[in-house]
Amino acid sequence: MFFALTEKPGMGARLYTGLIGMASDPVKGVDATKMIQHMAGVLVETYMVFDQPDEAMAASLHKLGERMECKPIEGKLPPHSLPPAHIIDAETEKGRLAARGFFEEWLDCAFEFHNLMLVIVHNVLQGFEDQGLAKDESLRLLVECTHKCMAFEIASQELCDIVIERKIATEFWSLGDCVAALSAVSGRRVALSLNAEFCELFEGSHYLPQYLDHVVCVMTKEAVRLGVPAGTDWRFGLPANDTPVNAPLDLIYGIEPFCDAFFGAINMTNHYDQAVACAKAAGRMLAVAAGGEVPDLEPAIAKPLAMAAMTETYKSVCMTHNMVTM
Repeated sequence: MFFALTEKPGMGARLYTGLIGMASDPVKGVDATKMIQHMAGVLVETYMVFDQPDEAMAASLHKLGERMECKPIEGKLPPHSLPPAHIIDAETEKGRLAARGFFEEWLDCAFEFHNLMLVIVHNVLQGFEDQGLAKDESLRLLVECTHKCMAFEIASQELCDIVIERKIATEFWSLGDCVAALSAVSGRRVALSLNAEFCELFEGSHYLPQYLDHVVCVMTKEAVRLGVPAGTDWRFGLPANDTPVNAPLDLIYGIEPFCDAFFGAINMTNHYDQAVACAKAAGRMLAVAAGGEVPDLEPAIAKPLAMAAMTETYKSVCMTHNMVTM
C-alpha cells in the first residue's frame, strides 16, 4: 500500500505511481486486470462524496469514453473475462483505500480530484492499448468493475438499512438476529450459485469448500475493516460433526423477500454476486454489533454466530441439491 506524503502538485504522479506499484509483480510486471480493478475502486470512492453516487458514476464513465474517443465494447463478455465477485471486491477495496489516503489533501475540491483521476485512467488505458489491449475492451472491463464495486457498496449499505428499519425497528429483532440472517442468506446464495457437482458438503470447521471460504473472507474482511477485532475465533463454537444441520430458516424467510426485491431493483441477478453483497452487509452488521470498546454483542459470540449461520445454511441447500440428483 502507498500513502500521500507530499504536497498537492505532485498528486497525479504519486497516485499513478502508487496504482502501478499495487498492480505490479517483480517477475510478471504490471497486471492489467488488477490495475483496472484498483482504478475502479478509486473512481467509486470519488463518486461516494457526491449526493447521487450512481448519477456521478454514469456521468463520469460517459466523460471518460469521450476523452478516449470510444465506447465500451458491446455484447456479452466471454467467460472469465472478469475475475469472480470476491476478487473484484477485494481488489476494488484496495483502490478505495488508496483513494481515501489522498482524499485528505483534496477535501476542498472533490471535482478536481475526480478530474485528475479521469486523466490518469485515460493515460493508463491508452498505455494498455499500446501494449495490445484495445481501448474499447479495457474501457468495458473498467465499466464492469466500477459497476460491480458500486453495486456491492450500495447493496451492503441498503441491506443493513433494511434489517435495521424493517426488522429491528418494527419486529424487534436483535443485532444478533440481523447478523445471522444476512450471513445465512449469503450462505444460501453461494450454494444456489453452484450445481450439485460443486456444492460440496463438509464436516467440522477445519475445512470450508472453496467458494464458501471465499465468501466467508468477504464477510470477515469487511468486519475487521470496520473495527471488529481480528483473531482466530471465527470458527470457535461451530456445530460438531455429528450435529444435524440447523439453518436459521425463520430468519432467512424473514429477510430474504426484502433482499430479493432489492437485488431486482439494482438488477443484480447472479447468485454469487448476491452472496458477496450479503456477506459485506453481514460484515457491516457485525461491526455494528461487535465493534467499539463496549460492543452490544461480544466478538467471541458474534463471529461464530455469523459463521454458523452461513455454513449451516450452505449445507442445507447443498443437501437439497444432492438429494435432487440422487
